[in-house]
Amino acid sequence: MKKITIAIDGHSSCGKSTMAKDLAREVGYVYVDTGAMYRCVTLFALRNGLFAADGSINEDELRRQMANIHISFQFNASTGRPDTYLNGELVEDKIRSMEVSSHVSPIATIGFVREAMVAQQQQMGQGGGVVMDGRDIGTVVFPHAELKIFVTASAEVRAQRRFDELKAKGMEADYDDILKNVQERDYIDSHREVSPLKQAPDAILLDNSHMTIAEQKEWLMQRFREHAL
Repeated sequence: MKKITIAIDGHSSCGKSTMAKDLAREVGYVYVDTGAMYRCVTLFALRNGLFAADGSINEDELRRQMANIHISFQFNASTGRPDTYLNGELVEDKIRSMEVSSHVSPIATIGFVREAMVAQQQQMGQGGGVVMDGRDIGTVVFPHAELKIFVTASAEVRAQRRFDELKAKGMEADYDDILKNVQERDYIDSHREVSPLKQAPDAILLDNSHMTIAEQKEWLMQRFREHAL
């Protein structure tokens, strides 16, 4: 069985990261959470006061600081999944907070940020045997990936999943705020000038609004077998 590159794109909070992590573990591939990389840049910007009160970003300073942002992934044996590290600090939970979620889309629209992240992602994925999820993996990062999947679900379903995830972690959450954030991120992601979110022509659409985790896992494994054999 040949090693292929698997690109999973789609809307926010539709479970891309979870399905990509599980698929990578099942088939023995390396998993790269590209969304976590942009969240790390956002967390760095928040910590370093690069957001003004009106939400605008000090892009000149962020550009100067990009060389100081080092993102890595380390396998967690207890969870069977990789954790995200920012400059050597475990930030897996911190980057999932609502504060980061509400600031990440503007960061992800900045050209030099995307260029830096794409370069890192392409380096991580050299040689195949990788599962990568994000917004532009099948269109920009790996346009020649052997398997491309575009995931979506209704905004209401995605907001409820995000709400449940935060509450399960003991974090404060408000469904209406989350739904508004999901809808705003959809608009920003789809309308940004640099690498807008869109389905690649050769991507397979997966609407998982009403699928169980088991049904989704079987669907993914079937697509993998079809493309890796």
